[in-house]
Amino acid sequence: MNKEKLALLFGGQSSEHEVSCVSVVTVASALNRDKYDITFIGITKDGHWILVEDESTIANREWEKTIVEAATPEEKEAALEKLPRAIISPDTSHKIIIKRNGTFEERPIDIAFPVLHGLYGEDGTIQGLFELAHIPYVGCGLVSSAVTMDKFFTKVIADSIGVDQAKFVGVRDFEVRDRKTGEDAPELNAVVERIEKERQYPVFVKPSNAGSSVGVTKAHNREELIKGLKIAADNDKKILVEEAIVGREIECAVFGFGAKAFATGVGEILAAAEFYDYDAKYNNEESRTVLDPELPEGKREEIRKTAVDIYRACDCFGLARVDFFLEEGTNRVVFNEINAIPGHTSISMYPMLMERAGHPMSEYVESLLEMAKER
Repeated sequence: MNKEKLALLFGGQSSEHEVSCVSVVTVASALNRDKYDITFIGITKDGHWILVEDESTIANREWEKTIVEAATPEEKEAALEKLPRAIISPDTSHKIIIKRNGTFEERPIDIAFPVLHGLYGEDGTIQGLFELAHIPYVGCGLVSSAVTMDKFFTKVIADSIGVDQAKFVGVRDFEVRDRKTGEDAPELNAVVERIEKERQYPVFVKPSNAGSSVGVTKAHNREELIKGLKIAADNDKKILVEEAIVGREIECAVFGFGAKAFATGVGEILAAAEFYDYDAKYNNEESRTVLDPELPEGKREEIRKTAVDIYRACDCFGLARVDFFLEEGTNRVVFNEINAIPGHTSISMYPMLMERAGHPMSEYVESLLEMAKER
C-alpha cells in the first residue's frame, strides 16, 4: 500500500513557537506510520522553512539550535546554508521543494497538518497558501482562522449571535507608541482617559492577535494600564482592554463541522497565578486542570451549547477550543475566546477533553485528516 504523503508544519514566527514544537511531537506520536509518510517542516522564528529529518530534535529545539545560537546575521546565514530547506510550492502540482547542499529535489504532498499556534500559522496566512496550492489541510479554513485569531472580530461575531462576553475598549498600537521613534504617542493620555471613562479597574489588556496569553496583563491602576498597553503594543497592532470577569475559567473542546460539530464535556483551569498567563500555563507546576468539574445545575450544557454556537458562527472546521468564565456570584456564562489550533502538550486541555469524551488522539487525528480530504 502506498503511504499518503503528509506534511507536519511546526514552530512558526509567533510567540508560541516553543509550544508548537512540543505540540507537533504529541500529534506525530498519534499518527499511523504504516499509513503516512511524514515530512516534518520546522519554521524558524525568522520565517525560514527547515526540513527536519530527526524528529527527536523537535521538542528540545535542537533542529534549530545552530540558527538560534548564531551571534551575527552572517553566522545565521551560514547556519541556514548547512541545513536542508523544505518549502511548499504554491503551484497546484502538490510539491514540496527540498534544497540540500545547493541542489533541489521535489517531494509530493497529499495533505498538510499545520500544528502552528498564533500569528502566521493559526491566523489564515498558511491556510491561504494551502488553498492557493489546492492542498487538503487539517483545521479551520482561511476566513475562520483569521477571525478566531483576531479577538476583536471574534467579539463582533459573538455579539451578532447574542453571546455574553466581557465588555471592552479597542486601542491601536499607534495610539500607544510612535512606531518610528518608540516614544509615547501624543494620544496616549487621551486613550488612557477614554478607557478609564468606559471601564473600571481592574482591566485585562490583550493583544488582539496573540495566543497562550502572550502579552496579556492585568491592570489595577493607571500606571499598570500604561505598562500593559505598551506590552500589548509590542505584540500586536490592535489591543483590547477588557473588563475583568471574576470567576472560574472553563474550557470546552469542539470537534467536527457544520451540523456534525459536537462539544465534549468541560474542564476547569486552576491557575497558580492571578490569571492563566503564559508562565502559569507552561512554567508553573502548581497550575492544574480539572476534567468534568462540579458546576451549578444547567451550566455545563449551557457552556457546551454556547461553544458549538460560536464554533458554527465563526465557520470553524475540524477542531477548536472555546474558553469561558463562570462569573463569581452570578454564575453567568461569559465567553472569553476561541482557539482554532489548540495546544497538544502534556498539559493541554483539548486532547484531555477529547479522550474523556471517548475520542483518543489516535482516533480524532485520523478523523481530522479524513475531514480535510473530504473538504
